[in-house]
Amino acid sequence: MKLLIYGINFAPELTGIGKYSGEMVQWLSDRGHAVEVVTAPPYYPAWQRADGYPAWGYRHENWGQGGTVRVTRCPLWVPARPSGLKRLIHLASFALSSAPALWRVLRDIKRRPDAVVLVVPTLFTAPAALWLGRRYGVPVWLHVQDFEVDAMLGMGIVVGGGGLANLAYRFERWCLRSAAVASSITGKMVDRLLAKGVDPKCAQLFPNWVDLSSVYPLPRPNAFRAELGLAESDVLVLYSGNMGEKQGLELVIEAARRLQSVPGLRFVLAGDGGARPRLMAQAQGLANLQWLPLQPSERLNLMLNAADIHVLPQRADAADLVMPSKLTGMLASGRAVVGTAAADTQLGAVLSQCGVRIEPGDAAALADTLQVLARQPERRDALGAAGRAYAKAELAQDAILLKFESAVRALASR
Repeated sequence: MKLLIYGINFAPELTGIGKYSGEMVQWLSDRGHAVEVVTAPPYYPAWQRADGYPAWGYRHENWGQGGTVRVTRCPLWVPARPSGLKRLIHLASFALSSAPALWRVLRDIKRRPDAVVLVVPTLFTAPAALWLGRRYGVPVWLHVQDFEVDAMLGMGIVVGGGGLANLAYRFERWCLRSAAVASSITGKMVDRLLAKGVDPKCAQLFPNWVDLSSVYPLPRPNAFRAELGLAESDVLVLYSGNMGEKQGLELVIEAARRLQSVPGLRFVLAGDGGARPRLMAQAQGLANLQWLPLQPSERLNLMLNAADIHVLPQRADAADLVMPSKLTGMLASGRAVVGTAAADTQLGAVLSQCGVRIEPGDAAALADTLQVLARQPERRDALGAAGRAYAKAELAQDAILLKFESAVRALASR
């Protein structure tokens, strides 16, 4: 097939949507498909455009193993400190700059794809994709990684009255219902698609995955722990990933504060994001907490295996609007996972099955749980084994992408 992947985030971004889109494109290319990408310069999660990318110009790359994937990088405005209004301008700037690039691909009969896979966020790109797809007879598969309208309004990232919210939801509903296929990453999020008016025949489950050959349990001693100056008897609680407003990392900092006096219990927060400066200020004076930058992909497995306990906070108001992408690697590493989520959410269901679930916002319960697990190496091993088994059964990259490939082929043949 010839496929066009269209979205604001792409490799070499190391976390979130960009990571998964890059892996998907490489997998499809390795399978022999001709894949083209229209995206933005890498900027996430640091909210800073990567060096070497023009501020307002377009850039074309030959990407991937063998350089077989054509990538068009479209300019966008990246705010240093993203607020509600700035986020909207940021997203709109990409939608405006990328529409001409999308048009150039679809109008060229030699490059015209069999299908467009539109990755959301941002929904601002949907009107151009849907209109041009209809104009040139190319079906659009709209894949929702985050319900950005729900998240922005429900979590207070964007504040608006009833009229603005109603307009945003009507726009979202039109976009979702107009796509040939609308998919999302969990069963609960697919249910939300249906509640927003998507025809059940057009709704698909397309979960995120993990490459089990890249993330897997490693024996101790661990070189990453040695770099941190940890003794073998120390217990490391690790968070690694984006540090934004949706993560609720304040809870981890409060737990670390409550556990300062526990000997041998250490916290590491590794990553980057818009909330990191504020969080670092909040954590000043905590001798048991260490900050690390986002680690390169070749060190990811070593870092994940350095943990004794992975911690995964999530705000209550983000329930089933987003699914933390970092969960797949945590489970695949074979280390215990402790997370905050309501029992009736998708994350809560996974944690109840192969991790430890705590109610969102309960710093005391999180601290107590971590302190108890720190004294129970056998239980940590059992939880880690359960997480690895779940990753093998539910999150294997080849199994998920083979189903996706088959579904896209069926869409293109229609």
